[in-house]
Amino acid sequence: MKSLIMIGALSLGALGTAFAQPPAAQADAQEVIKKELGDLPGKEGLLLRVTYPPGSSDQVHRHDAHGFVYVQEGSVVMQVRGGQPVTLHAGQGFYEGPNDVHVVGRNASKTQPAKLVVFLVKNTGAPILTLVP
Repeated sequence: MKSLIMIGALSLGALGTAFAQPPAAQADAQEVIKKELGDLPGKEGLLLRVTYPPGSSDQVHRHDAHGFVYVQEGSVVMQVRGGQPVTLHAGQGFYEGPNDVHVVGRNASKTQPAKLVVFLVKNTGAPILTLVP
């Protein structure tokens, strides 16, 4: 009887593995331009093109920067800690402050990519983002 239970448990484990979802794809960020801001000592502006593959989402993170997001194509869902989730469509924008924790950032579509333009004003040399546990 024990061996029958063991075989059943192993079979269920194998089934679980067979149906496991691969991890969600991550957004791809490409730097367009980075420029030290001479009249704001210690600050730089960074312009990025971000593409979210269909169904992709971000990990919880922060930017430690002023972040301005413009949706070029598709739609995304954005939320900072303490705020409500917002679905943004092409032509709409979003702002994140330097103290905000970005708890939701995902493509609203499972079939179409979403493309964003992101402008950050951050400390010179600071990372683009920091993961938050």
